[in-house]
Amino acid sequence: MTDKEILALYRSGETQKAFNMIVEAYSERMYWHIRSLVCSHEDADDLVQDVFVKIWAGLPSFRAEAQLSTWLYRIATNEALNFLNKQKVRAALSFERLSDNLERKIEDDPYFDGREAERLLQKAIQKLPKKQKTVFCMRYWQEMSYEEISEILESSVGALKASYHFAVEKIKEELKEKFSDLF
Repeated sequence: MTDKEILALYRSGETQKAFNMIVEAYSERMYWHIRSLVCSHEDADDLVQDVFVKIWAGLPSFRAEAQLSTWLYRIATNEALNFLNKQKVRAALSFERLSDNLERKIEDDPYFDGREAERLLQKAIQKLPKKQKTVFCMRYWQEMSYEEISEILESSVGALKASYHFAVEKIKEELKEKFSDLF
């Protein structure tokens, strides 16, 4: 069922059925999007639940000025970034860097079964500034177009392309030591 059909179903009064269809259609995508930003399975799982609570609460006021998927990703992205901001404050209060905390989560995550190269890539991504990390994850992992990302993050395509470029360059630099024969 398309997003338009889901919204029509919602507006016809079948709110629970429409919401269930949104959850069915988007829960896995939301999970992986959020997980790419926060690293931890448990944190991503909790945030996905929070995202769907916000979606349920916000559906009555959704005006469809943007696509449903754009609105959903905006909520998910904002929840993940808010979570990371809170983690950053907690890390500062405990005198540690957020990137160190996220790297440790990658190492300790029993659900992460990636090879060493992927583990090193994830660690490099966690060292990026928030905007570059977000753009990189949406473009690289979610394979979103710059136009889609622009709608979600409410930023210009040119700025997003620059952020992605800088992110890629920083990741290459970070990985250069470990894989000097590839660069």
